[in-house]
Amino acid sequence: MNSPRRSNPSVSHRIDGIDVLRGSAIAMMFIYHFCYDLSYYRLANFDFYQTPGWIYFRIVIVSTFLLVVGMSLHVSTRQGLHRQRFLRRLSWLLGCAALVSLSSYLLFAERWIFFGILHFIALASVLGLLFRRFFWLNFWLGSAIIVIGLRFTLPLFDQPMLQWLGMVTRLPGTEDYVPFVPWFGVVLLGMFLGKWIFERPQIPVFLRWQTQSVISRLLALGGRYSLPVYMLHQPLFLAMLYPVYLLSKHG
Repeated sequence: MNSPRRSNPSVSHRIDGIDVLRGSAIAMMFIYHFCYDLSYYRLANFDFYQTPGWIYFRIVIVSTFLLVVGMSLHVSTRQGLHRQRFLRRLSWLLGCAALVSLSSYLLFAERWIFFGILHFIALASVLGLLFRRFFWLNFWLGSAIIVIGLRFTLPLFDQPMLQWLGMVTRLPGTEDYVPFVPWFGVVLLGMFLGKWIFERPQIPVFLRWQTQSVISRLLALGGRYSLPVYMLHQPLFLAMLYPVYLLSKHG
């Protein structure tokens, strides 16, 4: 992994380990969404809402993504916030989140995505800036938010305008739901890990690791371009499976 130089915060220095970790989450997401699309076309029968294996698999995927969000937020701002780059990325996130909401409304109607992972990441990226100078506070506050989100529910948050906050007594009918509580706690833990790992006086040897194998390079590439990959993979999967669906329908 390359050690980022400390001279110019406006220059983007990729860290292979973070890209590979993000790319690994994308690979897991590919598996999840491909199986979901098989079910959507009725080419397979997977219960994503009741089967524990699928539920826990989704938790692992989202947790990995959001830990990386926190780590990346620390790494990208530890020498100062580059506002133009941050606002450009935020604009892309918001635009893609709006596109996801629109397309999901056309596909799923009442189960449209009103606060999915892109909506959450956009909000967490902004609020995370308030915590970028903290260390142990991020660990304890992040842990507390996770515990609150897992242990406490209130009927108040079942109102449509408040469901994005979490702590609902029943899950809303939507195809992707990443509420602020408990998931912002995972982002704060990622920021804690980012500071703990990358602010050592001496960069450990394993942090100088660089991608060598084909698989690690592919994962790193996917991690570097995670947003366009995220936006394009579902339309591609649906387009690939549609002829198979037609054949099964008329076979």
